[in-house]
Amino acid sequence: MSALEREYPANKKFKYQLMTTIDHEKKRAALEAVKYVRSGMTVGLGTGSTANLMIKELGRQVANGLNIIGVPSSEHTRKLALELHIPLISLAEAARIDLTIDGTDEFDPYLQLIKGGGGALLHEKILAYNSDLVIIIADSQKQVKRLGSFKLPIETIPLATQKIIQSLTQMQLQPTLRVKEGQNFITDEGNYILDLNIKHITNIPSLNNRLKEIPGIVETGLFLDLADIIIVGKGESIRTYKK
Repeated sequence: MSALEREYPANKKFKYQLMTTIDHEKKRAALEAVKYVRSGMTVGLGTGSTANLMIKELGRQVANGLNIIGVPSSEHTRKLALELHIPLISLAEAARIDLTIDGTDEFDPYLQLIKGGGGALLHEKILAYNSDLVIIIADSQKQVKRLGSFKLPIETIPLATQKIIQSLTQMQLQPTLRVKEGQNFITDEGNYILDLNIKHITNIPSLNNRLKEIPGIVETGLFLDLADIIIVGKGESIRTYKK
């Protein structure tokens, strides 16, 4: 829930208008990012509602003759891309990824991100790491002064998850096991997701290092120094931030 929605919880018309604005901002950002795609490229395809809009636009352009190959970051993205007749290969088959376009749950003034709201953080980070250029697309609600309003997802091995919860509780991170439809959420790699409260954390890189030292934590949703360009839909305009 955004700050605006918390301020006006009973105003359903306001909420509808806000969500409509956010949807338009997402689409503007997605369309702007696709302008970076050229025929002959291998393109990493992100996961999430904003990435879906980008994939749909790529599908439209592929139908009109754009020659690209996609590398999907999740099973959901793979299915959507195939429905749109975007040719796909696996990361192992890709000699290189020219460009990855993905969404985010939060980003700060230093282009640092929290991702993983959709549960695909591990694959998304692997694609970003193996890409020549990483473009992040977002609506204006994702822009924050400091990371932590959105809970930090981490991917954990099921065997170790309960012990990890104990460790993270001692670190005052209030870990919550992600549940979907009454069952533990399972990632594409068969792992669990824990969502952490990091609002009180001031040294984000140090936290990231501490988390990755805990056996059984596969990856964190902190995407530090991975984004090259962030494109944000803001009202009727586009804002572009670069390294």
